Amino acid sequence: MSEVKNVKKYEFKAEVKKLLDILVHSLYTSREIFLRELISNASDALDKLRFEQNRGTEIIDNELPLEIKITFDEKNKILTISDTGIGMSHVEVITNIGTIAKSGTEEFAKMLSEVKGDIGNIIGKFGVGFYSVFMVAKEVVIKTKSYKKDEPAVEWKSDGLGDYEISELDENIKRGTTIIVHLKDDAEEFVQKWKLESVIKKHSNFISFPIYLDKEKINTVTAIWREPKSSIKKEQYDEFYKFLTYDNDPPMDVIHKSVDAPIQFNALLFIPKKSNELFFYDRENYGLDLYVRRVLIQHKNKDLLPEYLSFVKGVVDSEDLPLNISRETLQENVIFTKIASSVTSNILSYLIDKSKNDKVGYNEFWNEHGKIFKLGYMDFTNHEKYVELVRFNSSNCNDEKELVSFAEYVERMKEGQKEIYYIVGNNRSALLVDPHLEIFKNKGLEVLFLYDPVDEFVIQAIRKYKDYEIKSVQNVDLKKLNELKDVEEKKQDVEPLSVDDQKHFYSLLSKMKNILGDKVEDVVESKRLIDSASCLISKDETVSSQMKKILKMTKQDFMIDKKIMEVNPNHKLIRNLVKVFKKNSYDDFITLVTEQLYDSALLQEGNLEDPHKLIERLNKSLEQSSEWYTKINNLE
Repeated sequence: MSEVKNVKKYEFKAEVKKLLDILVHSLYTSREIFLRELISNASDALDKLRFEQNRGTEIIDNELPLEIKITFDEKNKILTISDTGIGMSHVEVITNIGTIAKSGTEEFAKMLSEVKGDIGNIIGKFGVGFYSVFMVAKEVVIKTKSYKKDEPAVEWKSDGLGDYEISELDENIKRGTTIIVHLKDDAEEFVQKWKLESVIKKHSNFISFPIYLDKEKINTVTAIWREPKSSIKKEQYDEFYKFLTYDNDPPMDVIHKSVDAPIQFNALLFIPKKSNELFFYDRENYGLDLYVRRVLIQHKNKDLLPEYLSFVKGVVDSEDLPLNISRETLQENVIFTKIASSVTSNILSYLIDKSKNDKVGYNEFWNEHGKIFKLGYMDFTNHEKYVELVRFNSSNCNDEKELVSFAEYVERMKEGQKEIYYIVGNNRSALLVDPHLEIFKNKGLEVLFLYDPVDEFVIQAIRKYKDYEIKSVQNVDLKKLNELKDVEEKKQDVEPLSVDDQKHFYSLLSKMKNILGDKVEDVVESKRLIDSASCLISKDETVSSQMKKILKMTKQDFMIDKKIMEVNPNHKLIRNLVKVFKKNSYDDFITLVTEQLYDSALLQEGNLEDPHKLIERLNKSLEQSSEWYTKINNLE
């Protein structure tokens, strides 16, 4: 047994008493943080001892293993944390434990009294990490023996209510520090093995020194992010990924970075094989685990990653952040901001290398995580990298699975082409027969296909790739297109309109405008159509038909503008309509065809709200055509 001698009692200063009173009587939602603080202090003491060993300092009890031991007495509600670290002398106990902090104590006490809710996360901001133990303790005893020869063992004792005792012990104590925590009645969970194991694994699992709980080593998983990348095998990465994410599959990609300048941090990041996004469900459940010198500071920190990289899993460990930095301070910390920026930049750089060196692998990544990645269109800091990583399907692709980058598109541009073209639609099949695409097919111009509603936001945010503006097929300058060579000559199934028929055609357009009335802005001759009879063109250069439909579905106050109906004078249907018009400009057939063309165009772009009239007209036309067919073929 150790004998106590030279007992001296000390009073805490007034501001320290106030602080302790707040710690003891305030409500916390995360009282378990005290164990993280005590283990972190023990790890720090072991680090300091190892430093002294490496520099050849004479150390007492040098044969002791460097370790942390935690034991518990469930019956008496006593928790004990011991380490074989550097220990403390009598003077060091007064300096490190007797006073809460060298500066800022009063400021901290004031802040603590003003904060509402969970204030556990700001413990330690002013050097008071140890004192978080009084959230759960009615008395704390520290027994410590310095690594220095001839320094007596020291005992520190306090109930946290206003004073503390310091005394010297006999020399039977081994080097290191033991903290004996007599728990409050409402903190008995901290002498339950399952609870202690859970807290250790959550906050201190990657401490570099072994942590034993009741003789069982708890921290069995290695902090492989601190190891050289060349020494880590794929199996180790896979094992750690599964430990971190509970995913049964190995990761798609591993990004292991060690950064030394201008800030020092290690990052081990994983891209999962499968997306866990289901209609953007549970979008807030993402983030990277933030460690400071192997100690978990925050689980799933969202500020380390922009939302569009939320599929990335992993850890970031900093040497430059203070161990007890609070969540509030993190958001304002310049070092943290630089780390977050560097992490994002490293992920994007990795993806760019992957897209260049492993096109198939990158396409797999895009098909799995592209929906989320597209949300990065507002990341102006990383705009250039983002643009290089975006992918679309296009008219040049063999199927809907093939992907195209802006760089690939530009490489295939036709001579004289100055713009990048895109079209919005529901799927590839629908877009391939879209009338707006006809002139582009005839010119051999590639058109990007935008299927996803967010694609249009992406395109509008990018606006330009290198020297090429990005234009919707509906809003292109037809004069510029006509300057480009045709891939093949336009089909001329009908003779050019005679001068007389040309006049009647223009009169027919006026008639069609009168029939449609306020539904359209105008009805004009088309310069873009080749195979189709008509199409609708929007005057608005910024919002497509698909986007207007989305805005309307979300009940946003958005006025749908009137469109211009373009009519192809070389289409057989229109030529026949001219003949009807010449004979009788009031023939009902003109009205039927005009309304059918308009509704068909609306249907094709997905904006026909009521198809009943279209179906009624269609059935009537089929009925009439069937009568004509039977008469012509003498089937009556």
